[in-house]
Amino acid sequence: MKLYLDDDSVDKLLVQLLRKGGHDICLPADLGIAGAKDSVHLRFAIRQQRTFLTRNYEDFELLHLLLLEAQGHHPGILVVRKDNDPTRDLKPAGIVRALRNLLAAGVPIADQCVILNHWR
Repeated sequence: MKLYLDDDSVDKLLVQLLRKGGHDICLPADLGIAGAKDSVHLRFAIRQQRTFLTRNYEDFELLHLLLLEAQGHHPGILVVRKDNDPTRDLKPAGIVRALRNLLAAGVPIADQCVILNHWR
């Protein structure tokens, strides 16, 4: 899968595990846009047809809804939410496993905002 990880999702171990799992990963720092506004990141992902991975649920859920309201499209937004119990937060290996489970289920991702936590 072609993925774009936004600034708050970049984790060295996660990047390694995703690449080891065969995913094509793109990072903001590699493009010189680290620290840019959320809309800049999502715009890049859309232009490159990359599914977006973020931990920033609130902002990207709103951007997702705005795109749909304007009859726009995106390759998909995958969200990793923090639980109320930090011991249950998805770690890098759990994120990779959840992504694998989602893909194995054949669930459509384009134009969707999917919470990966549900796919543990």
